[in-house]
Amino acid sequence: MSRQNKLLINNISVVYSDVIQVLRGVSLAIKEGQIVSLVGSNGAGKTTTLKAISGLLKPENGKVTEGSIEFQDKSIQNLSPEEITRKGIIQVLEGRQEFKYLTVEENLRVGTATRWGRSYQKDLELVYDLFPALARRRKTLAGFCSGGELQMLVIGRAMMAHPDLLLLDEPSLGLAPLLVREIFRIIKKINQEQNTTILLVEQNTNMALQIAHYGYVMENGKIVLEGEAEYLKENPDVKEFYLGTSMTGDNKSYHDLKSYKRRKRWL
Repeated sequence: MSRQNKLLINNISVVYSDVIQVLRGVSLAIKEGQIVSLVGSNGAGKTTTLKAISGLLKPENGKVTEGSIEFQDKSIQNLSPEEITRKGIIQVLEGRQEFKYLTVEENLRVGTATRWGRSYQKDLELVYDLFPALARRRKTLAGFCSGGELQMLVIGRAMMAHPDLLLLDEPSLGLAPLLVREIFRIIKKINQEQNTTILLVEQNTNMALQIAHYGYVMENGKIVLEGEAEYLKENPDVKEFYLGTSMTGDNKSYHDLKSYKRRKRWL
């Protein structure tokens, strides 16, 4: 039985300040219960794609000029960020946006803002089970937490909102390798145990594809390759230009090459 599309983006283009075009005809689909990774180099347009979904383009003088965005078969394209959040689309922004003068637990309770009047104790227990480090620091001001703890905090805060679709923007940014592996292990656990649909934006292509079901590769505001995560991990171009390994097994950076011919797989 095939999964239903949770989110469908059809041929969208995004322009900032009516002049700067960042996305050009981007299309992608996220199926119910999947982790989908959107990977690519810095400046490819990945974060802009997330902001187009969550309604955060307008505060930055950006807008979708073409195409459509549907969530659970209904258009969300002209809705405010608040309306989109209430529909269950929760974005964890890049850079770990904590409230540093609130405690860890108070930060987590902020995630219940769209659910006033409902008990949050079971949600706290779930988050503390996922992130034991937060349980130990629950009374600590967030401003005194480490980078890894803050990443756990913002993901935990998003889980307090019961997301139908969780948008994660560069969760590995600035973290040590051991912490990166732990964060990605927990993201996979959230997907498997809570059946949370996740769109993961990452420059760490290797880690992103390890936990994803499906993936898209973005360059210069366009989707240039897509497929099952296992296929992308074995694709020669992805290996050479994003995983840092050439077809001969040597480490290689795509920045060192003047040109290349991309081999495409039409799906």
